Amino acid sequence: MHVNAGPRLDRLPMSPFHRRIMGLIGLGMFFDGFDIYVASTVLGATLNTGFSTLEQNALFVSMTFLGMMLGSLGTGFLGDRFGRRFTYQANLAIFGLASLCAAFAPSMAVLIACRFVMGLGLGAENVVGYSTLAEFVPPRSRGRLQGWMAVFVVTGLPVAGLAGLLVIPAFGWRAMFVLGGMGALAVWYARKSLPESPRWLDSVGRHDEAEALLQRIEGEVMASRGGAPLPAAAAPSAAAVAPLGLGSLFGGAMLRRMIVGCITLIVVNTLLYGFITWLPTFFVHQGLSIAKSFGYALVMAFGAPVGSAIGALTADTWGRKPTIIGASLAAIVFGALYPFVTNPLLIPVVGFLLTVPIYVLVALLIAIYVPELFPTAVRLRASGICNSLGRGATIVTPFLVVALFGRYGIVGVQALMVSLLAVQVAVVAWLGVEPSGRGLEDLTPPGAAPRQVPGAMGADASASLFK
Repeated sequence: MHVNAGPRLDRLPMSPFHRRIMGLIGLGMFFDGFDIYVASTVLGATLNTGFSTLEQNALFVSMTFLGMMLGSLGTGFLGDRFGRRFTYQANLAIFGLASLCAAFAPSMAVLIACRFVMGLGLGAENVVGYSTLAEFVPPRSRGRLQGWMAVFVVTGLPVAGLAGLLVIPAFGWRAMFVLGGMGALAVWYARKSLPESPRWLDSVGRHDEAEALLQRIEGEVMASRGGAPLPAAAAPSAAAVAPLGLGSLFGGAMLRRMIVGCITLIVVNTLLYGFITWLPTFFVHQGLSIAKSFGYALVMAFGAPVGSAIGALTADTWGRKPTIIGASLAAIVFGALYPFVTNPLLIPVVGFLLTVPIYVLVALLIAIYVPELFPTAVRLRASGICNSLGRGATIVTPFLVVALFGRYGIVGVQALMVSLLAVQVAVVAWLGVEPSGRGLEDLTPPGAAPRQVPGAMGADASASLFK
């Protein structure tokens, strides 16, 4: 018998319990961002000391994204089969231990192998972190808190840069991996106190555990409010309690949501790794000095936390679809304008104005919208598939960018970005749903094909969750 986990969690007022959940998940997400961005500082140092070559550095980056793609896909199946808690602890341990091993790598080949393993954990954290928080936070605050989680990740970019500036000259590049690894393992230890998701327990038939956990959470929230009674929980809909299997993602309304999730994550990852990370290279090839190119890129980089914060603050008030479409249109305008700006004072200004809506999309799509599209029983698998396709796009993006830039210059690169954004606007407007203010269970489409799934980790199992 289902214990109505979703509506009982959704009716809870914000409390120290929610802030603790967000803080502990957010710390792990911060180190995820830190470890992703650490490559830009470490690779320069390994090249400068002769530890690596340009070709090896390129392989290092490729293996990072290959690992992240596989990690995103694998964690979806593991998270829906063994639970959110098992998965978010396992991925922290993987990239924390691999990072420490990387610090002692005797050769670049070993460092690349360690980085691939780190990528598995990094890709997994990105999927399970956002999805887990979504299952705890009430609908009226979900967009804001999910968006702030993206700010945690984006903050890893300037922190990694600053740490590299201070640490590498004094202690060498290996110390950067020690910082990331020790930080991840410290968060792993702190997150041992995080509970399993009651929604997931309820969805796989572990109702007694879900009920006991819900009572503890409700008791903690009531105590934080001086014992004031909690609002009544809404009754679950039939669609909310119908178990779903992997096959439900590829038909009817769920297929349309998969299309939205996959296309939007391909677009936003292409924007990040086909434009943002190439900015210094573009500037140098356009005749700017190294110092000026990095200065321009730094000014534009401030658009990342600003854009993510705007996404966090507006998602619940403006709505997901209007904000995604509006930010995409703003990025189209500034993206079309950017190649034709020649005034050296206006280049970083227009670039900043372009970076802001790109990172609004990062917060809205990666952190908020895609995890909301899918029911609890298949949320991590669906998010993992979408994220793995988005990460997969980053493997081919550099080659496409180089070809376009070589033939058409920055105009060619921006034409690609603008075209992808236009496709995204059309797809979200046509197929997208609006989750703002709605419980996750209310978002389950009535046409989703239910499929009986087993309990997990000791519960009654009559079929496989992987079917």
